[in-house]
Amino acid sequence: MQLTRVTEPKRIISLVPMIDVLLIMLVFFMVTSTYLNLGMIPVVKSSDATIAPEKEGAPSANAPLLIRLNSDGQPSLKGQKARLPDLAALLTTQVAQFPETSVLIWPSPHAKTQSLVSLLDTITASGVTQLRILQLAAVE
Repeated sequence: MQLTRVTEPKRIISLVPMIDVLLIMLVFFMVTSTYLNLGMIPVVKSSDATIAPEKEGAPSANAPLLIRLNSDGQPSLKGQKARLPDLAALLTTQVAQFPETSVLIWPSPHAKTQSLVSLLDTITASGVTQLRILQLAAVE
């Protein structure tokens, strides 16, 4: 009588535990990350922002439009409050005349983020391609 040893099947490395660990890590990083980090938006420092003065009644292609976003969420252009539809119409005509029109947004520190996003949507829908957000820092 001849005895033969039963050969054990080769062990297969299971990927299920590794996938579980990766899923747990993914959920952990998603929960701990911040979504409202406004530092991710590229801004212009106050020393970098050079605004050429506009001549009255003669807009120039080189002079950027400065839009101030007030703390109440209302944008103002040249010191006068403007509604978003009126601002969109003005920017559309400006872009039609000068395709390389640039716009600078100067938001108030107390303005809500949704107001800034709505203003950005309005400006980009008007066809403006050169857009910057200003952030004024204290001079030390």
